[in-house]
Amino acid sequence: MTKRAFKLHQQMPMQLPLQAPLQTHLQTQDALLIVDVQNDFLPGGRLAVPQGDAVIPVLNHTIDLFAGHALPIYASRDWHPPDHCSFQTHGGPWPVHCVAGSHGADFPAALALPRSASILSKATAAQEEAYSAFAGTDLASQLHAQGITRLFIGGLATDYCVRRSVEDALSLGFTVLLVQDAIRAVELHPGDGKAALDAMLEQGAGLVQWRDIDPSRMEGPD
Repeated sequence: MTKRAFKLHQQMPMQLPLQAPLQTHLQTQDALLIVDVQNDFLPGGRLAVPQGDAVIPVLNHTIDLFAGHALPIYASRDWHPPDHCSFQTHGGPWPVHCVAGSHGADFPAALALPRSASILSKATAAQEEAYSAFAGTDLASQLHAQGITRLFIGGLATDYCVRRSVEDALSLGFTVLLVQDAIRAVELHPGDGKAALDAMLEQGAGLVQWRDIDPSRMEGPD
């Protein structure tokens, strides 16, 4: 190698090894987790997430994929008492929302949850705050009992309940694929959504679009 060629070789950027592509075909150990898609978090609700209703058709497509293969579907919901600690009227940061039994706490009629879906009610006590779908619920034990090792996650909001649910799932050893077109951020502060997404990816979550999910074959874990 000539001196000039050697010098050019030294100046070339290091070629990092390519990461293995995400395995997005459905497996028997997969489950879908839908986080807090409730009327109060949709446009017109008491704590509306901008474009929150845009996740519904995407989630419905994803629900169809999972239900069509008899894979478990979970849906978490805020189910607050009227004097919940997160409410501004009781010193918290949020307006009153998702009071148990109210229309605002209901899942929207457009969300096509099957009857077989498991519903997870969280933050049900006045002094109990819970952003994660795992907090104060038996979600982890249900997943372990069914032999679930990988979660596809979508819902509201990216920067709060979705993020905490993803972080808890990862800390418990589950593989997480975040369905990017099925999440939206509340953006209490500008940039919160992107920061949350970056944090989830840094901690090990994978990122997919619903169209990436391959239902054409069912396999055991890779």
